[in-house]
Amino acid sequence: MALISNHPEKNIIRVQLTQTAILKDMTPSELADLEPYLAVEDYVKGDCLLHQGDRDLDVIFVLDGILKRAVANQNAKEMILRFTSERNMEATYASWRLNRSAPFSLYAVTKTRVAKLPLPQWVAFIESYPKIKQRFEMEVLNIMSSIMAHTITLHLLDAPGRVHRFLRKHPELYDRMPKKELASYLNLSAETLSRLKNQGKI
Repeated sequence: MALISNHPEKNIIRVQLTQTAILKDMTPSELADLEPYLAVEDYVKGDCLLHQGDRDLDVIFVLDGILKRAVANQNAKEMILRFTSERNMEATYASWRLNRSAPFSLYAVTKTRVAKLPLPQWVAFIESYPKIKQRFEMEVLNIMSSIMAHTITLHLLDAPGRVHRFLRKHPELYDRMPKKELASYLNLSAETLSRLKNQGKI
């Protein structure tokens, strides 16, 4: 983990931060105020950034790569709730507000680089920037809404329909993701996903 100012690729990282959905409209002065709080960290495929049940909660801005948000039951059966890629964020904001532990885990699906900071520091920061706070809170609501829509989709659409919806919503991710992860997200077996492709149904 390194501060941006000490990172050998700090100039690239600074550009990537200006491209994130939450931070893109911040002024150079505002970004300079935020930068000392941000730590940059690299992960390889399979690394865990957050464990379900953790109490130390962060805001995570994805600079490169893909993360997955997943929940697991006592038998370690996993359900993937969403994928997060470049220019997007992950946060356990509701849990922090309710003083609860993380209800999900975060894993790197590919080689990934993120910039992150603890939620208490982030919340204290955005209190001084109402527009950023509003955008952040709206994005939290959008994430919750998208997860609900995905869960409903699993029940209402057949297998080809689920795949087509993913391709419509996230066309940029399909060729970058391990198909095993995508199949799990769509509640399909990897074999079913492969068969649909071979049959020309997707």
